[in-house]
Amino acid sequence: QVHLAESGGGSVQSGGSLRLSCAASGNIDSIDCMGWFRQAPGKLREGVAAINKRDGNTSYTDSVKGRFTISLDNAENTLLLQMDNLEPEDTAMYYCAADLALGACLCSGSWCYGPEYNYWGQGTQVTVSS
Repeated sequence: QVHLAESGGGSVQSGGSLRLSCAASGNIDSIDCMGWFRQAPGKLREGVAAINKRDGNTSYTDSVKGRFTISLDNAENTLLLQMDNLEPEDTAMYYCAADLALGACLCSGSWCYGPEYNYWGQGTQVTVSS
């Protein structure tokens, strides 16, 4: 079992920055891939970014490339998402997820593939005002 807990959400103005954290606990050594997802009202959940725990490779969906950075703080067992140049379109509930199965751990289009994320956090709200 893996438990994930997001934090760091809040309200910022357009162009501002936020850093989200996802604390992982439990059988963290089994995690192969971790990712960030988001869901805005009236929209489907979409992928944001993913990081391969085994080789450190990162991947991003098109809408956040060049603005968001995903990373791992291994000492704290924490997944991070640095979000810069935020826009109102980034407003959503952000979720972190972990995949325990070896897979591609890549993002394409509007989704990220693990191939399947097994564990999810409860989410943290990000609101960006214009």
